[in-house]
Amino acid sequence: MINRRKFIHGSAFTSFAALLANKVQAMPSQEIVTGKPVVISTWDAGLAANKAAWDVLSKNGKALDAVEKGVMVTEDSQNCCVGLGANPDRDGFVTLDASIMDDKFNCGSVAFLERIKHPISVARRVMEKTPHVMLVGAGAQQFAVAEGFPLEEQKLSEDAKKAYENWLKKSEYKPPAINVENKQGHGPFAPAKLESGEWNHDTIGMVAMDSFGNLSGSCTTSGAGFKMRGRVGDSPIIGAGLFVDNEVGACTATGQGEDVIRVAGSHSVVELMRQGLSPEAACKKIVERIVKIKGDKVKEIQVAFLAVNKQGQVGSFAIHPGFEYAIKNSTEEKLVKSKSWFNPVKNIQ
Repeated sequence: MINRRKFIHGSAFTSFAALLANKVQAMPSQEIVTGKPVVISTWDAGLAANKAAWDVLSKNGKALDAVEKGVMVTEDSQNCCVGLGANPDRDGFVTLDASIMDDKFNCGSVAFLERIKHPISVARRVMEKTPHVMLVGAGAQQFAVAEGFPLEEQKLSEDAKKAYENWLKKSEYKPPAINVENKQGHGPFAPAKLESGEWNHDTIGMVAMDSFGNLSGSCTTSGAGFKMRGRVGDSPIIGAGLFVDNEVGACTATGQGEDVIRVAGSHSVVELMRQGLSPEAACKKIVERIVKIKGDKVKEIQVAFLAVNKQGQVGSFAIHPGFEYAIKNSTEEKLVKSKSWFNPVKNIQ
């Protein structure tokens, strides 16, 4: 006779095995795309940044090196949105935030950093040379100087200087109701127009996959213009402005950092991709979560997510129309208009 305990144990194991088999069969294919590097970054500034990243990727370089070199281009540019020439805080000081993360969960970041030209490179040094993930303020600056980064003179760009002078007339700190599709509105969360007629933004986030199929990401910003002194947004926070899981995918965020932080935005997108959602669908789910949280106030803010999965699929989603991202691989180089929760639009191919 069959022992009852053995029968129950055996039946339970068989049922569990069958359930597990069905679950495995239902999961999407996890074939890794190797030999086909790709880099994506936020906003139109990403076009120039992607070129620098591609110089690394096209030579079989590592994604980590690519995402550092790429956003350094934006940090070098003198404009009102990223780098030392950017919009200052309400007291007139430019403070910078950055984060970087590789394919092995190594990560580093700096926040509230002053007078250092390339915060992204300091963030990488934090990752590689300290036992910590984040350094802030005077401590971050002290570390940067010790690592050989020179202290730069703060010099606002002409656009940032004018924007700050205009802000001082009323000294109001609140994001205006924006119409980013038509690139109207001024303030910390609206696009900023340069004298050249080009549009720039307060953050550049970049994620890349190299020819070995490994992922890395970076994010650098001057933060919200005219912010309270000491304010830090999502960009230097691993899991909010940036997250990389080499088994699943990578994501970066842009827009109002406080609301990205509330939902651990980039990490949440990656977790949804782990469950089988496409990059676009995962970004959309987290945007919808923010929309639900904000209620009527969602009209006043912009948030967008940009992601790539392990198969090399790319996707994004924003609250408002107007968010664009740059993509470059071996066959194409273009700016893509993102879909959005308000007035959804189709991607421009």
